[in-house]
Amino acid sequence: MKDFERIDTVRQYNESMGVDTLHPLVSVVNFDEIPTYHNFRRHMGVYAVFLKNIKCGDMRYGCQPYDYEDGTLVFISPGQVYGIDSKGEIIKPSGKALVFHPDLIVGTHLGKQIKDYSFFSYEVNEALHLSKKESATINDCLDKIASEIDLNIDKHSKTLIVSNIELFLNYCMRFYDRQFITRTNANNDVLLRFENLLNDYFKSNLAHNLGLPTVTWCAEQLHLSPNYFGDLIKKETGITALDYIQSKLIEEAKLKIFDPTKSINKIADELGFKYQQHLTRLFKQKTGMTPNEYRSMS
Repeated sequence: MKDFERIDTVRQYNESMGVDTLHPLVSVVNFDEIPTYHNFRRHMGVYAVFLKNIKCGDMRYGCQPYDYEDGTLVFISPGQVYGIDSKGEIIKPSGKALVFHPDLIVGTHLGKQIKDYSFFSYEVNEALHLSKKESATINDCLDKIASEIDLNIDKHSKTLIVSNIELFLNYCMRFYDRQFITRTNANNDVLLRFENLLNDYFKSNLAHNLGLPTVTWCAEQLHLSPNYFGDLIKKETGITALDYIQSKLIEEAKLKIFDPTKSINKIADELGFKYQQHLTRLFKQKTGMTPNEYRSMS
């Protein structure tokens, strides 16, 4: 799967799947009604949500492989590449796809809020796994969108279609929140590994060599997408991953400040700050006093 086809319109996606285009900006495709396939790789210029009811080959989204389980939702946003590798087997998919062009939501409430649905930037191995009741809700939402697309386009079509897509995505948000809760053990493991990662970062020379640890760097080390990692940490701790890192920085700074042989400038350098002023500003923001004021209290 070295080469890929560009899918920049809903019509192009429909043609690649062998289905009719009923609306130029949105489509709901029933995989049970399309032909079999082997392999493909696509660069998407549209939003897509795939509901897979059966294992249908190894999906690749970016560089990550994933074996679908029953009732799985995967989200693709414009600019991403995904594909299916059936490893030579003929695949008969089962499920549905919701595909819509960014132009559909321009000027709408959904258009303004679409970036809040951070799961569009999750990796494929961070997919949403549905219960039977959740699958029924998702299918009902997709059926409502499909029914509206089937009608003749009028002045109400866009409002109703977009509203139903937003409802669909809000249900997905709810179900992802449920998934974070039901995976508490796995999430706690990530949180523990995150804490150990930061401890090792400051004990080694990484802070001096690489600078301050970033959310993206931490996510990469934990083999998670930045958005999924950030959402997980927020759900588990109530604060953002950046706030968590900054709190760890302050803890480390306090320990170093107790050493009177180290200057504040040296401490800033060891923690990865480019300038001492940056440490002083963050420290005062978090503690209400400067590093020197804190030192004078010890």
